[in-house]
Amino acid sequence: MFLTRDDALALVQRLLASSTANSCVIRVDGEEAQSLRFAGGGVTTNVATARVTTRVESHVGGRVGAVSAGGLEPEDIARAVARSEEIARLLPEDPEFLAPLGAQSYPHSARYDEETAALDLGFLAQATARVVAEGAARSVNMFGCAAAGRRFTALASSGGLFAYDRESFVDLSTTARHRNDGWSGWAGARHSAVARLDPAAIGRRAALKAARDEEPLDLEPGRYTVILEPTAVGELAQWLMWMLRARPADEGRSFFSRAGGGTRLGETLFSPEFSIGSDPRDENAPEAPFGDEGLAQEARLWVERGVLRSLARPRFWAQKTGAEAIPPAANFTVAGGPTSLEEMIRGVRRGILVTRFWYTNLVEPRSLLLTGLTRDGNFLIENGEIVAPVRNMRFNENLDGVFSRIAAIGASECVKTEMGGAAISAPPMRIEGFEFSSKSSGI
Repeated sequence: MFLTRDDALALVQRLLASSTANSCVIRVDGEEAQSLRFAGGGVTTNVATARVTTRVESHVGGRVGAVSAGGLEPEDIARAVARSEEIARLLPEDPEFLAPLGAQSYPHSARYDEETAALDLGFLAQATARVVAEGAARSVNMFGCAAAGRRFTALASSGGLFAYDRESFVDLSTTARHRNDGWSGWAGARHSAVARLDPAAIGRRAALKAARDEEPLDLEPGRYTVILEPTAVGELAQWLMWMLRARPADEGRSFFSRAGGGTRLGETLFSPEFSIGSDPRDENAPEAPFGDEGLAQEARLWVERGVLRSLARPRFWAQKTGAEAIPPAANFTVAGGPTSLEEMIRGVRRGILVTRFWYTNLVEPRSLLLTGLTRDGNFLIENGEIVAPVRNMRFNENLDGVFSRIAAIGASECVKTEMGGAAISAPPMRIEGFEFSSKSSGI
């Protein structure tokens, strides 16, 4: 379900007026979306959803109680308000409680496009038909999913805060299988504006990967020169963004902790070629105008030419440490460079092209050690040419090491990862000495 700004404001004002707590925070999230799955040349399922969730957080002294309710039935939401107050009175005081923010000023966000918000199943069917046609032209089987919709978030407090944001989205991804079912390729993208989506290009990219007829190779584990396509880079960078937190760094529990105390802000931790930032006005990967606790999101560099510039810091920890409160960023851009993917391939004597990763997990936060598997399209490069598919492998790598051994970097583009609906723009990268720890030969 999608509420306009005025409708959301009326709802939260009614709930705040009914509260008897010392203070109260209301958050309302809603979405209207439709999706379509396809396989074997046709549609298999389609789903249309409409949902809305209201979360009420009541404060009685320093005690905090929270209850969520689905839907917009007045009785259900009224019960959530009353129940949150009952819970707050039963709990011990929260030593980290801060009164909610009052009125704030927010930047304009570039996350909503009317044309995209109005997309229907007919458009999704046309988009998937273009994907399937690219596979048919190359005699490979195409599977995948297309989705589109719009969502909103409203946040309000008894202190006078009201924030509202809306977002439109369209995403499309496809896996292509070789005719003998022994190899696969993948491509996908996610955009806030449908004008940026090219279904035929997505289908063609995946189909070309799957259509190669060379016998897939099982390579021995070890360190290789790799070219990571933008989706693979985006997934690794997403893990890094999740780790950019001030509190664990201050408490000595993070890679970003300085020996002897404090954080490593201002230190060079990555390659000078590596920068990552977030901005509500970013055209490719716009951030929301407000983040956790209602803090305003501004244009921010998290890493600038390899130097750590920012760490997310909630209000309590900012007050405790006398530092700036900074909300974490969900959407971000990894800065690109001048080298095309084709140029990178031509410059490799022996290495591996990686389409994307999956099943990635953080092993050790103090060292940024990550593990995961390649998926849907690895290729052996020899003397500047792709010569054969390579079966999947497991990697074990420290993120600071990966982003410190950048030999070349290309233009950033919007990517779709398997880890939620974040808007991410990332470039292809050539990385030296990337460690594959074992074989994982399934496709």
